[in-house]
Amino acid sequence: MNEIVQLMLEAHGGQPRWNGFSTLQAHLTQGGILWPLKGKGGMLDEVDVTIDLHRQWTSHAPFGAAGRRTSVTPQRAAIEAADGSVIEELLAPRASFGGFGLETPWSDLQLAYFVGYAMWNYLTLPFAFVQPGFEFEQLDDWRENGETWHRLRVLYPAAVATHNATQTFYVSPAGQLRRHDYDVDINGGTPAVHYFHDYTTVQGIALPTRHLIYVRDADLGHQPEPLVVSIVVSKARFS
Repeated sequence: MNEIVQLMLEAHGGQPRWNGFSTLQAHLTQGGILWPLKGKGGMLDEVDVTIDLHRQWTSHAPFGAAGRRTSVTPQRAAIEAADGSVIEELLAPRASFGGFGLETPWSDLQLAYFVGYAMWNYLTLPFAFVQPGFEFEQLDDWRENGETWHRLRVLYPAAVATHNATQTFYVSPAGQLRRHDYDVDINGGTPAVHYFHDYTTVQGIALPTRHLIYVRDADLGHQPEPLVVSIVVSKARFS
């Protein structure tokens, strides 16, 4: 196993402990300019999320109205009633984003797909990296905010729905996530820089609880405005 991946796994609680759980539930408080740009301002300000830790499935609730929730996998995005009946669904959801840019509005199902795959990716870091098909390349260390971080380029397998195929992670010497660079393919390839803050430990698993995402500049820096997405994770619980 890659040395940096092993360092991250140990710093976040260890793979054996992670494997002892099946799901993660948490409350999300979200902001940033992305949601109104997509015509969905306020829709996800306060929402609960549930993910399957070992296959890519995510649900957000409430979604748009009380009694509505989502069910999202790489192949399907659905909006369901509280009893599980399907209100509407979109098969092969990624294909529906062809030609989209940063300011292209999304349908509710497209929003469900985006937040579904994105939150699964964020909340399973770094444990998803032990799944088959991931490839890793260690890059030169990076200096930022008076700290030196390891850098790891990760090639994702095609079976995982994610922002784009090749992403870069910045990791503290202690193994905590500090930064994540990617391009959002379904959003016209928008370059993003994602910072992780405020770690907490839940049932032995270490989680960053504050996520701040900006547009990444060509020199790998970013401007303080606009803040594209902010996510605060609270009330996390594994089962």
